[in-house]
Parts: sequence; structure tokens; C-alpha cells
Amino acid sequence: MHAGDHADSLDRATKEFIAARPQLFGIAYRVIGSAAEAEDIVQEAWLRWQSTDRADIREPAAFLATVTARLAINFTQSARMRRESYVGPWLPEPVDTSTDPQLGAERAEALDMAVLFLLEKLNPVERAAYVLREAFDYTYRRIADIVETSEANARQLVSRARKRLTAERREPVDSAEHRRFLEVFLAAAQNGDLPVLEEILTEDVVSYADGGGLRGASKIPVSGRPHVSRYLVAFAPRFWPQAQVRWVEANGRPAVLVSASGTPVALLTADVSARGIERLMWVMNPAKLAPYVASLDG
Repeated sequence: MHAGDHADSLDRATKEFIAARPQLFGIAYRVIGSAAEAEDIVQEAWLRWQSTDRADIREPAAFLATVTARLAINFTQSARMRRESYVGPWLPEPVDTSTDPQLGAERAEALDMAVLFLLEKLNPVERAAYVLREAFDYTYRRIADIVETSEANARQLVSRARKRLTAERREPVDSAEHRRFLEVFLAAAQNGDLPVLEEILTEDVVSYADGGGLRGASKIPVSGRPHVSRYLVAFAPRFWPQAQVRWVEANGRPAVLVSASGTPVALLTADVSARGIERLMWVMNPAKLAPYVASLDG
């Protein structure tokens, strides 16, 4: 092979990779629940692609998706231990979906903060099978090849994941309704308005604050309407008077970015059903907030 041929080949490889990149990121992010770590996986897939003998590969995108999904599964298996030693609740790292609402997928599935949070309870192979099926519409045959199992088992993995999610989550409302609930919630939380909070929160609501050990973030989830509403009322005078709020989009849903003296301190996301607010998820860990905020203004 001449130097020129090699350059052409690398040039083509680069184009093929760039075309597949949104999908690769979308797969890795959904399987891992972290944008920064998904970027690392995509980078690793690129290095492997550069050093692969590409002459025999008929479908570059399919090959790259397989490599990425397997890397993400392996990563998640080893990340489990780290997450178990994480201080306080672990929440997914939010992503701004305003420019790419489906995040490289066929459908905007498995992207919601609440779904990613629940997927964390599945094993990495179930999680990957679910993501490839629901968001990317892969056939069970292809999923089976990627996760190295039988087609029957691939169906089983996806159906187990679906059952688990349905058991733990009610049908979410649409985006406009979601925003309306959050607006009412935000006003009530800022004013410490107990009756309104009690009306808008479901009886088994849970509030999670992911501070990664940050001072002031509750290290245990607060559960149940009476506890959560009282906690919010107690918290209101200390937190809201010096806070600025900005409406943003995170993971396909309206969200609220809260800043104090110009520094982002929390991203508030929620899981909302027709009954009301089911889960409040406060992302406060600076390591998760910073990349999200940078992508908003980037």
C-alpha cells in the first residue's frame, strides 16, 4: 500500500467514523449514564477503528456500534463498584438535548433522567439490550450478536428490562404538562408554600440530591409527601432568596438550572406522571453540572 492509499483509507475511515459518531455517543451515554465517560468510550472506539483492518468490514456503522456497545458494557461492569462507594444518591449525568433531541438514536427513548436512573438497577447487559432495542430499534438478532448471546435470550433481556421499568415508573406526562407541573412546583418551593407542595407531590414522592459528598446535599433520599414537602419548606429561606433560575432542557425534558451569585449549584429535573411529581432529582455534583452547563453555552 502506498502512502497515498493509506491516507485515502484513513480519510475514508475518519468520514465513516464521524458519520457514526452521534449514534456511538448515544449508545454509550445511555448504557453508562455519564456524558464524560461516554466520550471516553467513543474515543476508545475511534482508536480501535484506526488500528482495525477495515478491508473486510462491509458495514462500518454496524461494526463501530458493536465495538462501542461492548466497551460500554465492560466499562459499566467495572464502574459498579465505584458507584457503590459513591457518597449519597447517584444520578445520571444530564445532557443538553436541545440540538439533538434523540441523541443519535431512531427514537428519543431511554434518555429521560428517570429512565436512566432506573436502568442503573439492571445489569449492564440487560441495560445495553434494552437501549439498543428501544432507542436504536435494533433487531433481536443484532442485539444477540452484540451482547454475545442467543436471540431468545436477547428477547428475554429486553422484556425483563421493560417489566422492571414499568413496575417502577408510571406513564410520564408530555413536555408541556411537565413544564407546567415544574413551574407550579418551583413557585411553591421558592415560597415555602406547603399546601401547594402537598397537592403537587405524589404521596410516595422521592427527592434525590446527587452532591457526590458535597456539603449541604442530603446524603439519603427524602421519601414520602409529608417529609419531602416539609424538607422543601425548611430549605426555602436558606436556598432560594439568593438563587437565580434558568429554564433549560435536559434529557428531552424541561429542567431548571439554579445558580447562586452566577455559579450553577443545581440542575432540577423531575419525573412527572398524571398523578403529580413522582421523583425530584437534584444534580448538584460540580463534576456532573460543569459539563452540562458548558454544553448549554457552547
